[in-house]
Amino acid sequence: MASHLSPLEPDDFRQRAAELLAPLYGARSEEVLRRLLRLIEAQGAGLRHRHGARQTLWSEQDQWLIVYGDSLLDADKPPLAVLDEFLSKRLKTVFSGVHVLPFFPWSSDDGFSVIHYREVDPKLGDWRDIRRLASHHDLMVDLVLNHVSRESLWFADYLGGNLPGRDYFIEMDPDTDLSEVVRPRSSPLLVPVSTRRGVRHLWATFSEDQIDLNFANPDVLIEFVGILLFYLQQGARIVRLDAVAFLWKRPGTRCIHLPETHAVVRLLRAVVDHVAPGTLIITETNVPHAENISYFGLERQDTPPDEAHLVYQFPLPPLLLHTLTSGEAGTLARWLDSLPELPAGCSYLNFTASHDGIGVRPLEGWLEGHEIDALVSLMQRFGGFVSMRRQADGSDSPYELNITWFDAMSGTRRGPDPWQVERFLLSQHLMLVLKGIPGVYLHCLTATQNDHDGVERSGRLRSINRKRWDRQELEPLLDSRHTPTREVFFALTRRLEIRRREPCFHPDAAQTVIPTPPELLAIQRGPLDDGRRLLAIHNVTDRPQPLVLDGLDQSGWQDLLEGGAWRPVDTLAPYRSLWLVRTDR
Repeated sequence: MASHLSPLEPDDFRQRAAELLAPLYGARSEEVLRRLLRLIEAQGAGLRHRHGARQTLWSEQDQWLIVYGDSLLDADKPPLAVLDEFLSKRLKTVFSGVHVLPFFPWSSDDGFSVIHYREVDPKLGDWRDIRRLASHHDLMVDLVLNHVSRESLWFADYLGGNLPGRDYFIEMDPDTDLSEVVRPRSSPLLVPVSTRRGVRHLWATFSEDQIDLNFANPDVLIEFVGILLFYLQQGARIVRLDAVAFLWKRPGTRCIHLPETHAVVRLLRAVVDHVAPGTLIITETNVPHAENISYFGLERQDTPPDEAHLVYQFPLPPLLLHTLTSGEAGTLARWLDSLPELPAGCSYLNFTASHDGIGVRPLEGWLEGHEIDALVSLMQRFGGFVSMRRQADGSDSPYELNITWFDAMSGTRRGPDPWQVERFLLSQHLMLVLKGIPGVYLHCLTATQNDHDGVERSGRLRSINRKRWDRQELEPLLDSRHTPTREVFFALTRRLEIRRREPCFHPDAAQTVIPTPPELLAIQRGPLDDGRRLLAIHNVTDRPQPLVLDGLDQSGWQDLLEGGAWRPVDTLAPYRSLWLVRTDR
């Protein structure tokens, strides 16, 4: 069951890199390969030794926290140091890894418009703080490689016509037909920029401050391989490729998921497999499921998967939101049942909330348009917002829901009700059961409510779910009785502690959806080699439900949550879940 490491030896790496570079850069590919090998020789030394003790890619103990570097504030202390203290005090035995969202100097989008890739934002701390976090946890860092800030030195070079940035960006005639380009935003695709050569129009997928980089220029690729190696030297073990689906541009195409983009992902994977085996690559592609899992590289059946180790399970949050607001788990069950069996070395990052909104596009093909509209309207009723994207015909359609996950659990289609905490916790418990590695956003742990003041201050809808907690505010909420913050924090961390001790939750353990009425969702994990298996049963409604499990032998199960033998019951309380284990040998 374990996914073992597969180091890429020097000759194999050279051959794979040559094969990947040839279609990207043609006649220049041999020159690019020589530069790549020199860079790795200079900066990759010692990385393999650092990761050499790890024998497998992951285990049931892998659970990751998602957090901004300044999500926790405490007077004048560096926020990264505050985060490390909080993890040590409150979550020491809960999370194996931590994803610190972009901690570099930035100009917009809360870090995803990077000014300096090799610096830590001094308002957060410095590289010593990052290395300290990496010494205590598996550290995930963002490689923001699709675009860069207008305030970067590269962009200043471009404006002045100086190397290296002069050729780092994509100029485009504004009369070019770009109608086929898939858009994640409703802003203009081309941004006019005044340069010494006059006004030029540059490609900007996400905003006028986030200018796309030109990977057709091999200098850009070499630059980012150097940045990747630098992050590994600072202790990163997991590398998140931000917005990677849009990386390569070719007018006349959709400019998303192009073969060249997949080739760049495979090259970066080859680099880490060569210099630091055990490093994980995860792609961030908020798109329909079939497109999302294309980043495993499963279509090449004659070779093992050689792209991402993990992809985000993007359909899960909106489908789970639909399930718990409608009270029917049939759609979610059908989707789970449709998931392909993944080969060794591939897995999912499961999550309900992140720093971004809840994506709507992954619902395509699973919910009817009127059901999506109903979900959008309900989230607005619960205090959320909707971000739009531009369609090819010029119209706008919902792209993501902006709301905290806790407030998204305020009620059902009938409106708010008293079951918010129970419904919220069930959403987390269900996510924790699924095959893959769970990622928990800090604001799920703290039951954070919509930050409308943050939206007003920043002018950005996503700020609703990016609250910065002052520890002097948060700690009393965690230590006081009868606060949702305390109730959620301790219930969820207890469940996480139980989860990481259960071998049936290994990311590679089999997953089976057990047929039930639509008000229930039952999932089996395992059986393992020793015959051990786990059955998780969830009531997704606000009413007691008959516990109907046709053909299930109800004897011999142990209650993993309460301890001791499980005594079968006739009904399952609203938003209640069971974790039952049994060894059949």
